Amino acid sequence: MEPKPKTQELLFESIRNGLSPNLSLVHEISELLKISYDSAYRRIRNEKELTLDEFKILCGHFKLSADSLFSLESKNIIFNSLGINEGGVSFKDWLHAILNGVKAINLSKEKEIIYSAKDIPIFHYFEFPEIFAFKFYFWHKTLIPSHQFDDIPLSLELSDDLRDTGRQITMTYNKIPTAELWNEETFNSIIRQIEFCQISGFFQKKEEVFRLCSVLETMIRHLQRQAELGFRFLYGTTPEGIEGSYRLYYNEVLLGDNTIYTKLDNNQTTYLTYNVINLLTTANPLFCNQIERSLKVLMQESTLISSTSAKERNRFFNQIIDKIKSLRERIC
Repeated sequence: MEPKPKTQELLFESIRNGLSPNLSLVHEISELLKISYDSAYRRIRNEKELTLDEFKILCGHFKLSADSLFSLESKNIIFNSLGINEGGVSFKDWLHAILNGVKAINLSKEKEIIYSAKDIPIFHYFEFPEIFAFKFYFWHKTLIPSHQFDDIPLSLELSDDLRDTGRQITMTYNKIPTAELWNEETFNSIIRQIEFCQISGFFQKKEEVFRLCSVLETMIRHLQRQAELGFRFLYGTTPEGIEGSYRLYYNEVLLGDNTIYTKLDNNQTTYLTYNVINLLTTANPLFCNQIERSLKVLMQESTLISSTSAKERNRFFNQIIDKIKSLRERIC
């Protein structure tokens, strides 16, 4: 029986697995610890022990949990928070953090995302500027501590930088093998949000509500087409992708939270949402394994409606389209 790897070995293994292919491990360690390449090599080979300060520097820079590395079987889980307007994090910072996250996943050889969706996964919003603009306004108006939109009417126009960043996120997300778990309630939140904004007088013109409904219907039909083919592609482009890389599950009974589980080679990360869009993240292996098991059980109890089950898939998406039509009728 082989001995368990030492904590220092696990630390450098975790750093190596999460490092971009174009970066040198020894160079990064040398720069961070301000030591020579030879000294960095000796630490990486476990010939010289890291000091406590060095260990802290490396864990902090590479966002690794010391608790996980020490394999402490504790019920206390360490989470990192990514909250807008918390600690100086702007919406653009939040958006770029998501972009960097999906890029890191996509660079991995073995990768997977499992997304339990209480609301429509945000990655789909970014592909349609009008919907992204609506969500951007709604989030700032109702959730994000800001007075920026107090006296500004809702606009479906989006700045170039936000639109471009959102598109990059979607393009990258589309390349990652993903399973999404939806429920009938998954779509209801955006319907309620549009109706709330219309009743509250946030729209300048009723025509803008109808325009948003039309784009929303386009997005749903695009999602339906992707589910049918079993892979994702950008709207308006030629459908190209690996069949089976997009799996959409429908569960009639269970409604989970917005939980995202990711696997990057030998690393795992779980993302939990709070205040709708803010994120708590952890790489704690015990917690991530538990989330993975729970989500896979949920998948087994759900109906796969991508690439197969055309009748169930069409019924599911037609129900969503009916909700958009009902919204239009209420607005009229």
